[in-house]
Amino acid sequence: MDPFLQAAIDEARLGLSEGGIPIGSVIVHQGRIIGRGHNRRVQSGSPTLHGEMDAFENAGRQPASVYRESIIYTTLSPCSMCSGAILLYGIPRVVVGENQTFMGEEEWLRSHGVEVTVLQNDDCIQLMTDFIAARPDLWNEDIGEP
Repeated sequence: MDPFLQAAIDEARLGLSEGGIPIGSVIVHQGRIIGRGHNRRVQSGSPTLHGEMDAFENAGRQPASVYRESIIYTTLSPCSMCSGAILLYGIPRVVVGENQTFMGEEEWLRSHGVEVTVLQNDDCIQLMTDFIAARPDLWNEDIGEP
């Protein structure tokens, strides 16, 4: 398995172990992880700390040139907020663990020139399928369903 996707999965599992939603992300620049994160909405009481946003936060301030040379790995298809951040910072490539449990803004990203690769990774699918079955209340809160 790709070590960067594995790092994102490890982040997702960490989030689950903390009582949160199992979505993880890492930002990779020149073969090195510069930011990693997981969905911490529950843990932090935050409306915006999705996995990708946490990875950006943990990457800290970076020159625009670094982001333009980076890849973001995420275990789940990125929502509109996270996709907006990906575009804002000019990240040219997104590797998505899976989009079967949630289809984010992949086509919008592609329409703006971002390369999006979807892996349909079994571990990512299982993490989200099990979580949604066990905690539909948290999942529906996160994606805005009733």
